[in-house]
Amino acid sequence: MNETIYNDTIQGDFYLLAFSRYPQFKFTIFSCILLMYLLCILGNMLVTIIVFMTPQLHTPMYFFLCNLTVLDIIYVTAILPKLLIITITDDISISYSGCFIQVFLYVFCIGTEFFLLTSMAYDRYVAICIPLHYILIMNKKTCLTLSIACCQLGIFNALMYPLLLSKQLFTKSHEINHFFCHMKSILNLSVSDSSYIGILITVDGIVLGFLPFVLILTSYMYIISKIVKIHTTSGRWKAFSSCSSHLIIVLLFCLTSLSLNMKPESELSQEQDKLLSMLYIAITPMLNPLVYSLRNKEVLKAINRRIYKKLIVET
Repeated sequence: MNETIYNDTIQGDFYLLAFSRYPQFKFTIFSCILLMYLLCILGNMLVTIIVFMTPQLHTPMYFFLCNLTVLDIIYVTAILPKLLIITITDDISISYSGCFIQVFLYVFCIGTEFFLLTSMAYDRYVAICIPLHYILIMNKKTCLTLSIACCQLGIFNALMYPLLLSKQLFTKSHEINHFFCHMKSILNLSVSDSSYIGILITVDGIVLGFLPFVLILTSYMYIISKIVKIHTTSGRWKAFSSCSSHLIIVLLFCLTSLSLNMKPESELSQEQDKLLSMLYIAITPMLNPLVYSLRNKEVLKAINRRIYKKLIVET
């Protein structure tokens, strides 16, 4: 029996149920997902291009920001286009290999983003708490080393899950009650002993999710204590505005992803979890460029200069 299940799994597909329970809202769901995807891709590409074309923005903070924008583009592209196809065509199948590639890209991007947000918090800590040594500490070599280390840790962590899941035997239904290959939903289909994978997900969330979040909060405790000691109001505001965008993104991303991935899975909450998962799968990556551009004077000035130059050329 186990051999039959295994062979069916290798040769067949998984089926993402997504939002198939709401066929009456199919076009509304499709339109919303498409809009979020386009805004996410265009917004993150715009920020990346602006930073690349503006020498004044070639600083460690914007270097890490460009890393984040690339990650956001990768993982929304790994999930949302497939969801759009499922929604509009009702073809809910995803290949065995395609599902595990999606798992890898999702875990890689989420994990690497935690590490990058921690690196950005360290950058803000050095800039505000020990500004005289900022140029010496946050040089190009340090930034590149941190970026490569974040990616390497993300890749190593992400490789574990497809390898472990590929050794599982699954039920013949192969129906994943989610809009992407969510690991806990895949484990619900397993007929093998998958308890150790569930434990690994929890431990991984604590070590590679909760720990960076604690480090970020610790950095901001020092940053805030330094800011309140600044004598002038303008000085305090300038210091706070330089890290407020990062803090907003940390709260949006970390709190939603940690709370949803660490909470127990239950049949009653699965439909709700799909909607809440959109917070960090689509909405947070869509809001990232808006938060960094609208709350950052340097980015706004760079955008305005580009628009002004284009108008001058056209006239």
